[in-house]
Amino acid sequence: MESTFVRDARSALISIVFFTVLCGALYPLLITSIAQGVLPAKANGSIVELEGQAVGSSLIGQSFTGPQHFHGRPSAAGADGYDAAASSGSNLGPSSQTLVDRVTESLAAVREENGLADDAPVPVDA
Repeated sequence: MESTFVRDARSALISIVFFTVLCGALYPLLITSIAQGVLPAKANGSIVELEGQAVGSSLIGQSFTGPQHFHGRPSAAGADGYDAAASSGSNLGPSSQTLVDRVTESLAAVREENGLADDAPVPVDA
């Protein structure tokens, strides 16, 4: 006669193996297969190729300019668009007039897009 501990341990082990196979293998394979069949370009990351070589994704570094879109944080990666070769911080400090001017321009743009008065407070994370 087997003990309750052995029976419970066997049930737990069987459950672990079952759910590991189900959630760790079968479900991801099913979802990947469906995605590859329905939207293969998006499922593979919307890869952009140049002369047969993958150079990036069309979903990274997009420029959203409309007020209905989320605005990313300011970047030193080019003023005219995304330039991955220049993607780094600006290293501007609080005493930098360039930073003060950029923040002033950003505040004015946020106020204009949202119809706020010139003296209306703007959330810090905007």
